[in-house]
Amino acid sequence: MTESLTPPPAEAPSPAPSILSRPHEMPLIIYILYLAHFVPVIGWVSCIVGVVLAYVERDGAAEWLKSHYTFQIRTFWIGLLYASISVVLCFVLIGIPLLIATWIWFVVRCALGLSRLMRNEAYPNPESWTV
Repeated sequence: MTESLTPPPAEAPSPAPSILSRPHEMPLIIYILYLAHFVPVIGWVSCIVGVVLAYVERDGAAEWLKSHYTFQIRTFWIGLLYASISVVLCFVLIGIPLLIATWIWFVVRCALGLSRLMRNEAYPNPESWTV
């Protein structure tokens, strides 16, 4: 008997193993990082880490999770814009209530995103400027 010299068929490469066991864990971590920025020691660093993670994870995510990553990215940038405008307006005293409103807006957006994420739902309008 002669043996065939053809190599065995190549197996499809398996995707890189994820540290996280469920696909919605990374958006959950990002929402937690966003909310952790209210802790004085952590500050904005947690938000910056969160937005970087959202940018990194968005392309390889499932379609319903992409809406959460887009929502998180826009929440960061719009929140930074609102906070910057509020800080500048603190010199004319209108900025203090605006900072409070920005804080409430940020928390509500994160809460709504978390709510949808826990129900395994896509965020319906991730590009919105409001909640």
